[in-house]
Amino acid sequence: MEMTADRWAKSDQYIRDVFGREDGVLVGLMDRAVAAGLPNIAVSPETGRLLMMLAGMTNGGRGAALALELGTLAGYTAIWISRGVAANGRLVTLEPNAKHAAFAREAIRAAGAASRVEVRERKSLDAFPELSSEFGPASFDFIFADAIKTEYSQYFRWAREHLKPGGLFVAHNALGSAHWWVDAASTPDSEPERQAVDRFNREIAADPLFDAMVLPTHQGLMVARRKPI
Repeated sequence: MEMTADRWAKSDQYIRDVFGREDGVLVGLMDRAVAAGLPNIAVSPETGRLLMMLAGMTNGGRGAALALELGTLAGYTAIWISRGVAANGRLVTLEPNAKHAAFAREAIRAAGAASRVEVRERKSLDAFPELSSEFGPASFDFIFADAIKTEYSQYFRWAREHLKPGGLFVAHNALGSAHWWVDAASTPDSEPERQAVDRFNREIAADPLFDAMVLPTHQGLMVARRKPI
């Protein structure tokens, strides 16, 4: 049966209905965030569930011992990922906006994840030297990027040196956003993002140290696994 735009929209909604179940503090979290003035740009619920599963598959299936998130926003994704870290695991999440970071800390606390999640008020590129010094190379099991799209290639190049063998680098918006799509013309304002993400996708696809694939969930999820030694 041919895939049409209408069929894809209905399939996407079916996936959300069946696999996008939320519970606890996740229910209504983004509604409260938007009411507090945060942008409504979080991952979809089914994408959050996938991130939880992916994080949980690392570290020999025990869940990530150390995970990193680039772009906290309201803490929605951090809560999902925290459910995939190991029993004694840790997630460090970076958010430069103080208002967003404060909202996220409270959401994470309400979700009972404060002992596993640390929110740092830092821009990703600024934080990288500190993280390198603190944790060292090949230290992370799972890294998720959902921050400045024009910096995605820089995020990956840093992650390349800081992921353990078998670790995962995952990035949101690998196919598009509300304002652009990777294979279509976009506005002058969004064109730099579109071009940057296209270069990022191609760079990872060509990297001999990684096996990678973009999953067409929501706005596209890049999943790249650093090959075991």
